[in-house]
Amino acid sequence: MIVLIAPEKDIPNEIEILQQLFKEGLDYYHFRKPDKNYEEHVVYLSQIDEKYHNRIVTHYFHELINEFNLKGIHFQEQKRIDALENGNEYFIGLNMIGKTMSSSFHEPSALANCDIEFDYHLLSPVFSSISKKGYEGRGFDVNHIEKTIVGMGGINTETIQKTVELGFQGIGVLGGVWNTENPVESFKNIKRHYEECTTK
Repeated sequence: MIVLIAPEKDIPNEIEILQQLFKEGLDYYHFRKPDKNYEEHVVYLSQIDEKYHNRIVTHYFHELINEFNLKGIHFQEQKRIDALENGNEYFIGLNMIGKTMSSSFHEPSALANCDIEFDYHLLSPVFSSISKKGYEGRGFDVNHIEKTIVGMGGINTETIQKTVELGFQGIGVLGGVWNTENPVESFKNIKRHYEECTTK
């Protein structure tokens, strides 16, 4: 699986590029816009063709899944600790039937020991980040953890093979797509490399 994280700040032609990425086979788009309020989230989603909404996972304003046919919701680390470790009350009023639930982790031990059942887990930084300067990679080996784990941080065509060898069942990309001259071509290259590495 390939998870694409949204650029934190909007970029020119972002919606247009995103729709092209969906056409090229993007199945997991993590909608992460920390500076947008609820209304701005609604405006952003409303610009995307409805047929792609079921590939979008929201990081903020989880109640958006009641308004849009989204793929699921994601918990960043602190949100998971605050909301989920207090039991199931968080989900009252959220229409979670058939939706995915994922979370971010920065330590393999915290991921391995987490009692909450997520559909998949984002673990970072595997390699030094492309989008966050000074975010040094730690080369996590997760072959021993029996959970679906997506490796993030410094993922590009050069690091995909190593990510697969380290036991990750998916890759998460951000800078490797959005920080390039041609995000659509970059995504296609990453997708092709990933498919080659996982069908050997």
